[in-house]
Amino acid sequence: MPKMKSHRGSAKRFSRTASGKIKRNRANKNHILTTKTTKRKRQLRRPGEVAAEDVPRLERLLPYL
Repeated sequence: MPKMKSHRGSAKRFSRTASGKIKRNRANKNHILTTKTTKRKRQLRRPGEVAAEDVPRLERLLPYL
């Protein structure tokens, strides 16, 4: 059976943590930053975790992640 292809757009946006969870970047950090507080911008730097409901969908998109 041939190898499955990863969804390349998703592969660039998600990665696994050491414990096996899927890591994602946070939204709202690209523009109109003058109206956002320093605290909010600092917290947006930290990666988020994908919700449990979305994990099965991502595992189909990224079979080798």
